[in-house]
Amino acid sequence: MSWKNLFRLCLAVIGSLALWGCGSSTITGTNEEKEPQFLIGRTRVNAMDFQGAIEAFEQALETNPRSAAAHFELGWLYAEKEAAPATAIYHYEKFLKLRPGAENAETIRLHIFRLKQELAKGVLPIPPSTEVQRQLEQLAEENRQLRDQVTRLQAAPSQVSTNNRTVVPTLAAANRPRDNSGTTGRPVASTASAFRTERAVVSGRTHRVQAGETPAAIARRYNVKVDALLVANPGLNPKRMRVGQSLSIPTR
Repeated sequence: MSWKNLFRLCLAVIGSLALWGCGSSTITGTNEEKEPQFLIGRTRVNAMDFQGAIEAFEQALETNPRSAAAHFELGWLYAEKEAAPATAIYHYEKFLKLRPGAENAETIRLHIFRLKQELAKGVLPIPPSTEVQRQLEQLAEENRQLRDQVTRLQAAPSQVSTNNRTVVPTLAAANRPRDNSGTTGRPVASTASAFRTERAVVSGRTHRVQAGETPAAIARRYNVKVDALLVANPGLNPKRMRVGQSLSIPTR
């Protein structure tokens, strides 16, 4: 082999080693943490500008999607400062995938387990608090009162019917005629019945009206009441009695 070919072979080997060295250095943690956006993110964390730090670390991932350090920082920020457990889990798992043998891998797995528990709380039923329990008891009491009101309303028609039966005789009593003393007398229906009875209680006697006679004179003659005489002779007009008119004389 000539010295020229040997020289070319040496240059090729040296070039290959240089390329390999550059390629391997781009994935080391040291170089990830020297990336400008990553450094800006660290500065903002120290200044407690957590939202600005998130933006910087995400830009660092745009520059190097395989930046495990940036995924780790974002996992911590989303878990502790933004209360976004799902996003934190995503970045932590990306970190473990890129650095499965990291010294803090077990700690990261514990963080992921805790974050998954927080997510589960939003899905699983939570026992009611004291305030919620008090509100439930209040609603139950209001429901019971409403049921009692409905029961009373349902029973109201039967009470109204009973009251109506009581009012009817009261109204009938109120309609009874009153005597001069103000007390309630016999009902109108009973009075009419008495009139019919008195009209029926007549004797077989008759009287023919004489000139100048009046119902009062005829009643005195037979020792009966004028009302009884008028009842026994319905249709009789006391002011227009005719001479020779036949009148029935009651027994009383």
